[in-house]
Amino acid sequence: MHFEYQVESGDFLNAGSTSSAVKKTLKQLNVNPTIIKRTIVALYEAEVNIVAHAYRGTIYVDIDEQSINIRLVDEGPGIPDIDQAMQEGFSTASVSVREMGFGAGMGLPNIKNNSDKLTITSEVGKGTTVEIYNKL
Repeated sequence: MHFEYQVESGDFLNAGSTSSAVKKTLKQLNVNPTIIKRTIVALYEAEVNIVAHAYRGTIYVDIDEQSINIRLVDEGPGIPDIDQAMQEGFSTASVSVREMGFGAGMGLPNIKNNSDKLTITSEVGKGTTVEIYNKL
């Protein structure tokens, strides 16, 4: 199964809609609830990162008999130092994003903790690709 979703910068009203749609699909496929929870936490954090930091992005979700593969590709400022960005509490979120309750610096660490495999590639001035893999 292959799904594709578009995400726009600053669209906090719809942030999480992709995560909700994927959760519904995984439940319909009778995926283990623990795997659903881990996958949706990781996806939600990555989806909110696009909304908070990028100009726009596309989320690709592939589900087969053995795994869930999620690739989030954004157009944005990129991440200058991925190792630093992975540290709990590190955030580049704007004041307005923080005032909405986002930007605590736990997004990338939460994605890592809820993924069997996480790959992040980024180019400053171009954007970031986050790949999340979970076994079924």
